[in-house]
Amino acid sequence: MSERRDLSEKILIVDDESAMRHSLSLLLSGAGFENQTATDGSDALQMCRQVEYQVMLLDLQMPGANGHQVLAELQQQKASTRVIVVSGETSFDAVRDSLQQGAYDFIRKPYPAEELLTTVRNAQASYRQEKEQLRLEQVMHESEELHRYIVDNSPDFVYVLDQEGCFTFVNDTVNNLLGYNREELIGRHYSELVFEEDLPLARYVFNERRTGARSSRNVELRLKLNTEQVETRIFDTHLLPIELSSVGMYNASHSDDGEKFIGTYGCARDMTERKQAQELINFHAYHDQLTALPNRMLFEDRLGLAIAHAKRNERILAVIFLDLDRFKLINDTLGHSLGDQVLQRVAERIQGCLRAEDTLSRFGGDEFTLLLPELDDGKDAAIVTKKILQRISEPYLIGGQEMFLSASIGIALFPDAGDTRESLLRAADVAMYHIKGESKNGFAFFQESMTAGWGEHLSLERDLRHAVESEQFEVFFQPKVDSEDRKIVGMEALIRWRHPQRGLIYPDQFIPLAEESKLIIPIGDWVLRATCAEMRHWHEQGLSRVPVSVNISVVQIEQPNFVQGILATLAEFGIPGNQIEIEVTESGIMKNRETTSLKLRALSRHGISIAVDDFGTGYSSLSYLHQFPVDTLKIDKSFVQQIEGEAPEACIVDAIVAMGRGLRLHIVAEGVENEDQLNYLKKIGCSEVQGFLFGGAQSVAQTFELLRTGMMARVPSCPLENFPFQRFQISIP
Repeated sequence: MSERRDLSEKILIVDDESAMRHSLSLLLSGAGFENQTATDGSDALQMCRQVEYQVMLLDLQMPGANGHQVLAELQQQKASTRVIVVSGETSFDAVRDSLQQGAYDFIRKPYPAEELLTTVRNAQASYRQEKEQLRLEQVMHESEELHRYIVDNSPDFVYVLDQEGCFTFVNDTVNNLLGYNREELIGRHYSELVFEEDLPLARYVFNERRTGARSSRNVELRLKLNTEQVETRIFDTHLLPIELSSVGMYNASHSDDGEKFIGTYGCARDMTERKQAQELINFHAYHDQLTALPNRMLFEDRLGLAIAHAKRNERILAVIFLDLDRFKLINDTLGHSLGDQVLQRVAERIQGCLRAEDTLSRFGGDEFTLLLPELDDGKDAAIVTKKILQRISEPYLIGGQEMFLSASIGIALFPDAGDTRESLLRAADVAMYHIKGESKNGFAFFQESMTAGWGEHLSLERDLRHAVESEQFEVFFQPKVDSEDRKIVGMEALIRWRHPQRGLIYPDQFIPLAEESKLIIPIGDWVLRATCAEMRHWHEQGLSRVPVSVNISVVQIEQPNFVQGILATLAEFGIPGNQIEIEVTESGIMKNRETTSLKLRALSRHGISIAVDDFGTGYSSLSYLHQFPVDTLKIDKSFVQQIEGEAPEACIVDAIVAMGRGLRLHIVAEGVENEDQLNYLKKIGCSEVQGFLFGGAQSVAQTFELLRTGMMARVPSCPLENFPFQRFQISIP
């Protein structure tokens, strides 16, 4: 094969439609780009064998060799050409597959001219940058002086050992990393730097004798620091974690017995930042972000180990379930920010009452669990619990408000209340609800007679069944707002239960029960029908169509007729698919991934958008997210509430927005309560928000009036000092 020519300014347009080729050619020519065209993938590949183009504009769907085959061939050839896919195929899979095959970017037809030209310019710049980098690397490889310069200025510790394992060369980096001058180490044995526990491994890798593929690569060791010269490290006051690669060096000219071993060449990379990142990731996986306490996963793991230990040693342990009394009043009155501060203070006070071997965990909301292992008697648990209640009841001064708290606590002892994690947690939960139902602000040990208290649970389920039969529900709507112009761009349908005795009940109080009892299936059907009926009413009254999102439970998705039922309801009320968005929680979308993905794709093919609600609170990953036809990510309000001031420290919201924009996904932020949060979200590119700053959920009549007049009802700003009280108190009479 002849060497390909480099046409440094030419762009190759590949499309089987002559009109599209002509249009793209005119656009590029008008912008000063030289270009050539190819009618299909085979033609393009043939041209690329003769010419190396900087940029290729590639259609996916073509006769013969299609766009994916072209990408695969270029990827196999390791071509430097930057391929910009310009295609009418807009599925998530098409975008993902193209990018995985090496495409530089993906632009959907019909394309915005300015966006395409900007992408072409960026692609050309990327191509030239890569070529320049390759040229520089070639020059460096050919120059021994440049090689030495690179070694001396490398951020890695580079060294050479003689046959005995003593240093004959070290670069200047050793000073910054370990605190030693080069002259100090020359002639010293490598073992003087290696942490004693790692010496057995270092003997095989630090003074490596092997070469080629058998030599040492990326081996983790710890080196000792000269603590008089370098700052204290995070992980240890005297150790540096490194990743070591080394290879044996031989003198090929030795004539007595073939090649002679003359020493070792090695490179050690500082792993401190990587270790910190790993520790941080592991910490967040097993700890609550607000309080830094162990989360439910870590608590249950420790409980399992404690139970096994207690069985072997015939000891007692206690599981304690603690719930703050009327904490919801704080959140509703003072806001979530102050509520979070209260939870942090409560966690600190409880922790101060425990031993080092005890475990305090935040289960979620205002619920905490405690594990007290190695007890001599159940009375020990009572002593600790009384101490905790006394500390919690002491006054709090937060945000200029003095407040008082109390707690309801349930205690389950092993083995009397249960001998498994599940039974002990359930028993402690039952005991906690028993004390909460009686008087609050106290504690109780689990007794079998307390299970009668679950009659309330059964009563609520019975009422819920009656509510389904008599349609005691109402649908409310919360507006979604454009973050720039503050205009309504959509609505979210939310259910309320109008109980004949208890009044208005919010979904968090009955939806979990509805899912457990499978009553969510008829309830979900009712919500969709009521939403569609209201949308048809809006249209009949001459209002512009407004897209509405409806929350769907994973229990509904599991039903065989899930897809057919939704499509039939939309058809009955004459609602176009593109006016409905289905919201599924992150945890829900991860259950039965394969089946869920197939059903959501079926809805997506009918124009229905798919949104992942509460994103960031579950255990999904990008590799799983790619399996679903997701259009929208909704940032959970718990992350939005972490935004404080106009320039907060980097938070997870930044990462979610950046990731979503990179994947061409729509981003909606929930729980926006103030202007600082709104301004920050606008700044990082979040285009749509909802929350109390623009209004909570409103009734059908209020929503109709809002859409008719176009007036956005906003929650009035009310600083804490203007509240109708100066001393907020939660106490027990």
